[in-house]
Order: sequence, then C-alpha cells, then structure tokens
Amino acid sequence: MNLKVLLPFLVLTLLTVFALAYVLLTRQGSASQLPRCRSIPPRTHPWTHPGQSQLFADLNPKELTAVMSFLTKHLGPGLVDPAQAWPSDNCVFSVELQLPAKAAALAHLDRGGPPPAREALAIIFFGAQPQPNVTELVVGPLPHPSYMRDVTVERHGGPLPYYRRPMLRAEFVQIWRYLEEVELPKAPTFLASVLNYNGSTLAPLHSSANGLHSGDRATWIALCHNISGLGIFLHPVGLELLLDHRALDPTHWVVQKVFYLGHYYADLAQLEWEFKAGRLEVVQVPLPTPDGASSLRARVTPDPPLPPLQFSPQGPQYSVQGNSVVSPLWTFTFGHGVFTGLRLFDVRFKGERVAYEVSVQECLTVYGADSPKTMTIRYLDSTYGLGQNSRALVRGVDCPYQASMVDIHVLVGTGAVRLLRGAVCVFEEVQGLPLRRHHNYIGRHFYGGLASSGLVVRSVSSVGNYDYIWDFIMYPNGALEGRVHATGFINTAFLSGGAESLLFGNRVGERVLGAVHTHAFHFKLDLDVAGLKNWVVAEDTVFEPVAAPWNPEHQLQRLQLTRQVLSREDLAAFPLGSPLPRYLYLATNQTNAWGHQRGYQIQIHSPRGVHVPLESDMEKALSWGRYQLVVTQRKEEECHSSSIYYQNDMRTPMMAFADFINNETLLGEIGGFRDRGEGLLFSWHLGCPASAHPTREKFDLVAWVTASFLHIPHAEDIPNTVTVGNSVGFLLRPYNFFDEDPSIFSPGSIYFERDQDAGLCSVNPVACTPQLAACVPNLPSFSYEGL
Repeated sequence: MNLKVLLPFLVLTLLTVFALAYVLLTRQGSASQLPRCRSIPPRTHPWTHPGQSQLFADLNPKELTAVMSFLTKHLGPGLVDPAQAWPSDNCVFSVELQLPAKAAALAHLDRGGPPPAREALAIIFFGAQPQPNVTELVVGPLPHPSYMRDVTVERHGGPLPYYRRPMLRAEFVQIWRYLEEVELPKAPTFLASVLNYNGSTLAPLHSSANGLHSGDRATWIALCHNISGLGIFLHPVGLELLLDHRALDPTHWVVQKVFYLGHYYADLAQLEWEFKAGRLEVVQVPLPTPDGASSLRARVTPDPPLPPLQFSPQGPQYSVQGNSVVSPLWTFTFGHGVFTGLRLFDVRFKGERVAYEVSVQECLTVYGADSPKTMTIRYLDSTYGLGQNSRALVRGVDCPYQASMVDIHVLVGTGAVRLLRGAVCVFEEVQGLPLRRHHNYIGRHFYGGLASSGLVVRSVSSVGNYDYIWDFIMYPNGALEGRVHATGFINTAFLSGGAESLLFGNRVGERVLGAVHTHAFHFKLDLDVAGLKNWVVAEDTVFEPVAAPWNPEHQLQRLQLTRQVLSREDLAAFPLGSPLPRYLYLATNQTNAWGHQRGYQIQIHSPRGVHVPLESDMEKALSWGRYQLVVTQRKEEECHSSSIYYQNDMRTPMMAFADFINNETLLGEIGGFRDRGEGLLFSWHLGCPASAHPTREKFDLVAWVTASFLHIPHAEDIPNTVTVGNSVGFLLRPYNFFDEDPSIFSPGSIYFERDQDAGLCSVNPVACTPQLAACVPNLPSFSYEGL
C-alpha cells in the first residue's frame, strides 16, 4: 500500500481510538461522581414507649452468663457441659427469657406501674440422680439472680420423666459413634461391596416418635451417602436400623431390627451372613458425584448479571433499637424463642395496641413411605428448636440487601452463649402492586393510588432438611400478616419396589422416592382490639327470596348478612376441613364514627390440610391440628399449644390443646339475652341492634390458627423445594376499627386530575423519583459468618 495513503489512515484510526476512550472515561467518571443517597433518619413519634423493649427482649449474653453461673453455684459441681454430656450426666439444657405475666406487663406498659421482675427459664437434665428427670427452674431477678424456683409441676401438671427429654446434639453424635464403632463393623463386606462405604461415606438420618409405647426411646435411622457439598437427604441407600437407646449407658444400647430392600433382619450380622451366602438380593448404590442433581452449586455462565436491587434513596423509614422496631405507623418488639422462634409483642398501629402477642407455636411434618424410618416421621420442630436453628441470613437472597440485620444470642445444648449473627432481618418490602388505586373516567377524570409496601421482620429456621422462612408483615392500612414459606431439601426414601412404592410419592432420582408429607404450622394470636375485652363475631351471607317491592308478582333472591356472636369456645372451634364463616372477627364495645363495633378480622391463607386420624394414639399430642381456627379464653396456664417434650412421648402428653376447648363462655350475657351455649344469631340488613351490644364484662380472648398444606414431592423439588406455591399463613385486617382506610394518610399516596401535569413533583410525588433516586445507594459490604 502507498505510504502516503497508509499514514493518514493510521492517524485517523488513532484519533478514533482516543475519542472513544475519552467518551468511555468521561462516562465512567460521571457515574462515579453520582452523589451518595442522602439518608434521612426516621422521625420520632409520640406513641413510642422506651421501656417496652426490655420486657420482651431476649436475654443478653451477660444475663445468660449470670444465670449459668448462678445455676452452677447452686446445683453443685456435678453439672456437665451439655455439648459433652452423656445421658447419665446432669446438665443445663437451655436458658431463655421467662415471659412476664400479661397482667403485670400491661400494668407497667399502660398504667405506669413498676416493671415485672426480669426472669429466666432454665431446663435441667438430671441424668445422674437416682430418679432421672427433667426439671424447669425460673431464675431471677436479672441481671443479678438471687433465687430460683421449681416450676415443673406448675407448668406441666407433674414431674417430667427423663425419657421425654429432647435429644442433645451430643446424643446424636453418640448414636452415630455407636453405630460406626459397634454395629457397622458387623457387616464390612456388604457395606463396602454394595454401598461403597469406606468409613466416611455414610451418614445417619433419624426418624422421630420414638418407639411404639410411652417410655420407649428407640429410633429408626436411615443411612445415606455423605459427599461434601451434597444434600444427604437425597441419597438414601436402602439400609435402616432400629436403635434402642433408652439406657443411660451407651454400652447397653442395642440394634433391635435392620431393614433392607423391604425385608427385616435381626441385626447387621445376619445381613452380612445372608450376603456372603449369596441369599441376599441387593441393589448396588454408587457414590453420587459432587456436581450431580443434588448439588446447589451454581449452574450458570460466568459473570452473570446482578439480580434486581431494591433500595431506599432516602434511607429506611423505620428504626431498630435493640429488639424494638419503630416506624411512622407501627411499633412493636420482637423476640426469638429458643424453641418456638420468631414472636412479636405489644404490636401497635399509630400508638394503639392491636395485639399483645403474635407468635409461632409449632411446626409439624407427617410422612408416608414403605420404609420404617420415613413412615414413622412425626417431626415436631419446636423440640429441635426453631429459634436455635435460625441461621445467619444472606443479604440479597434471604433478605433485601439493605435490610437491617439483628444478632441473636442463645444458650441451648452447650454451656456457652452462642451468637447467631444476623439471624433476624427487618426491612421494607416493595410489593410491585398498588395497595389501592382507581382510575376514574365517569364524570371527572382523575387517578388516585398508593404503592403497596410492608414492614417485614423475618427469620429462617433450618431444621434438618427443611428451611422455614417466617415473616410478620405490617401494612399501611393497619393489616398484619403472618406467613411461612417452606424450602430446602425434601425427605426421601430408597425406591426399592415397583408401583407399590409410588403410592407414597414420586420418583425423583435413580432409586429415590420423594416421600409424601404434610406441613402444619400453629400460631397464637393474642389480639387486644381496642382493649382487653373482646368477643367473637361470625358474619356470612344468605340469599333471601323476596317479592320485588315495585312488582310483587316477581320474586328476587336478595343477598343479606347473617351475624352470629360466638358465645362459647365450642362454637368458636372450627375443625379442619369444615367451612369457616366468610368473616370472623374480634369486636369490642367501642364503636367507630358510624356506630359499628371496632374489630379485627382473622383470615387464614391455607389450602385444605391433612390431620392424623383421631384414632391414632399420637393424635392427642397433635390435637391443635384438628382445628383451622379456635378462639379461647386467655389463661396464663394455657400459654402454649404444644410442648418440646411431646416429640419423645406423643402417647401420653401432659396436656393437650384440645383440652383448652371446654365450652367455657367467651361472653356471658348480651343485652337481655343470657348465653345458653348456642350462640346468638341475628339477621340484620343495616346497622346493629342495641340488643347485640354486650353489656357485661367480657373476657380476654386468644385466637389459635393452623395453616397447613400437603406436599407430594415431584421432579421439580430437586435439588430444593422452591418457595413459590409453598407458603401459608394468616391475615389480621381492620374491620370497622377505623373510620376510613388509614392508608389515605400515607406519604406515598398520589392523586392527580386530567388537567394537571402529572410530571410535576408538586402534583405527583412519584414524578420526583428520577431526581431523588439519582444517587448511589449506601450498601453495606457483604459478609457472612453463618457457616
């Protein structure tokens, strides 16, 4: 090429490169010069209560340590750290907050009385006593304890037999050590040849509901392949053992039965003999590959795009102070029970209490399969600890990236305080739909609306194979929602049979059956609707045949309301599967501006659940699951619907939730009518007759809600069950509690008419978004210490 032509071409090319580089650099510079989003601290509000947080705050590390020191001093030097304890040792199993009596708490919160003594509840395993037992002690006052009192009989109606104790992590470790050292060596050829066992490639999965009689402590244990990074729950090998571990001395433990491919054997020695004799039908189970179907390792191309990010340009509109949350509309305190997990107290909307307590009570799963381990599963997850198994949450996945992360301290299963870093998160949830809106085109043209958002407090319980995401959500219209999502690994069984095995689920792997199971969650809703004294009202509709007033020869089917005051507990107990009133709410004597009793409606978001048959000898311990909704008188002695001691003795529970429902009055007298146990039925077209207004003292009531669903695992549950479609819960909605929708006062409300310029900030606040959000969010650096 001619040099005179080449030189100008090279110069032009260099100029083009410099120009492009300049443009890119200036663009990057302008992006980096965007201002940081301005954080506006949440405003203080007159309805905050500085002292309320301490009443319900979980015990802090100093208090937990003080209780342990006090117990060690007064129970003697024989206490062993439960992390190393044998069944024959004495140890402190757990220490957590002893909740104050409601009357004492309200006397302090509402009437300025002295705060009730701050106390701890300690559970002690006395395995070294002549009569081993479990004892519950209340220790106080904190932070400097000087007394303890035995409340075992007071709380449970009698002493707690030792076999009812929850299993320590140490006991799980001791069981596996016993199997590895004593039992598995009895079948070395079979294990190595058929299951590819090399001393570390198997791990145990336990059933529940130990034994067949009260007092048994015999557990079916399935063996699964254990490969680093894979969920063992998806890799059963078909071998299961029934271990009797009731003896306090592990040398006296014994395997009572062995199950393999549909057949039962006396022990592993018999299985080994049958195998060597060539009389045993076997299925070779290869080791799973690290990147197989059960792996959660990412299967995406390198450098994937970031997921959508939600952020608040002006910072959150709430503040977290200890365990107290304050927002422009809501205030509440939260706790985190070791066994029952997330709970709310003293929940107020604009300073007025809506609920005294909203809490999780129990989480139950019941399985079916043709293997003994899986068919006997009745997991009561409070026993394993919904709270202590709350793990650190991951920013940007478990919670929005800008969520407020709260640490939790627990003392359970070990003698030292354990930090659960970032186990609770609080955030504002933008839901991507309007809370309310209307586009009017009849008459004048205008638009009004409000984006839906909620204030969320969340924790996640990772109990064995399942992860339960617990949310309590508060909305600007005064509604409060409780919901739980189920995710994690499914529990499986080895698929050894043909069509018969598919009666219990779907095939989800080469030799893997996704076992059918039910989920049931129980919640306690201690509502205080405009005060303590409430009653229960059920409303529904009927079609009434009436003659058309303007043409009596024609008949109309007119829709009208029916209202029933549910005056006794039996009337306010709705069995699972029975129709619920379409509207059921707690009401008060106070009225709104339109003369209606102020109330809060209870809605349950749950498909039709499945409960164990009443004929089952375990049903009484699970009797809360009979009902989708119950309202009872509130009693301090009926504070929980389940117990951590039921898991290991379901056949003789100390108390049963069904016994809470004993036809006690929820009301007494209404006007001139005396309750005869039948409920009071009125059919009203408009308003409320004076005779329906209760005129005597009512009772403090508590509602109990069961939300449940059936899960038939399928291929899409591998590797994990997704949260979509696997959530249930409840909603508390104001029902004539206000004079109008309180969200009309929310600062995010917008309204504009046809002749207004909706692009002006002065007309439409949303129009300011491009200006206010033209900033770089203040994101915390990512860290995780939960593994």
